[in-house]
Amino acid sequence: QVQLVESGGGLVQAGGSLRLSCAASGRTFSTYAMAWFRQAPGKEREFVSSIRWSGFNTYYANSVKGRFTISRDIAKNTVYLQMNSLKPEDTAVYYCATSTYSSSSVRSQYDYWGQGTQVTVSS
Repeated sequence: QVQLVESGGGLVQAGGSLRLSCAASGRTFSTYAMAWFRQAPGKEREFVSSIRWSGFNTYYANSVKGRFTISRDIAKNTVYLQMNSLKPEDTAVYYCATSTYSSSSVRSQYDYWGQGTQVTVSS
């Protein structure tokens, strides 16, 4: 089992920044990649970004490319999502997830999920 705890969400004005954190504990040695997804009210949960745990491969949804940056601290078993130039359409609950075999954008390929952290961007 892997436990994931997100933090760093909040209310910010359009154009502002937030940094989300996701701390992993438990059987983290089997982690292949970690990712961020988000779900806005009435919408499907969508991929935001992922990072391979070893190496530096990162992936982004087109909607956040150039504005968001994913990174990880292996020693702390923590993944971060730096979000800049935030837009009202970024408003959603952001979820952290881990996969033992994939860094793709496919939700079903992720094994463990956090509880989510709310990000609200006001116009």
